[in-house]
Amino acid sequence: MSDLEKNKQTVTSFYDLMFNQCRPAEAIEKYTGATYIQHNPAVSDGKAAFIDYFVRMAREYPGKKVEFRRAIAEGNYVVLHCFQHWPGDRDWAGIDIFRLDDEGKIVEHWDVLQAIPEESANGNTMF
Repeated sequence: MSDLEKNKQTVTSFYDLMFNQCRPAEAIEKYTGATYIQHNPAVSDGKAAFIDYFVRMAREYPGKKVEFRRAIAEGNYVVLHCFQHWPGDRDWAGIDIFRLDDEGKIVEHWDVLQAIPEESANGNTMF
């Protein structure tokens, strides 16, 4: 398996474990490096803040899940195109960008989220 494929596997495994399986502490322990830099303005920086945020999300949105529609890797970066289901809220289209260190551990995250509207001006989906 190439390094790019390994990086995609690391990132999707991390995301599935913390989001779908609601085990953010285990995801952080298993898949992140020495630091975890967060760029999402709704989540504080660092590992502990990440864990606290996703523990709260699991409690507030039981049954939430993410579907990976695309995974693109280049260098030490992996980009995921995701369909996020939030029961009791809207569904979201997301682009998550992860940077991995030279050991293949996740060390940084950015994301851009867009609510999926009920109607569209075109017949295409967001995926």
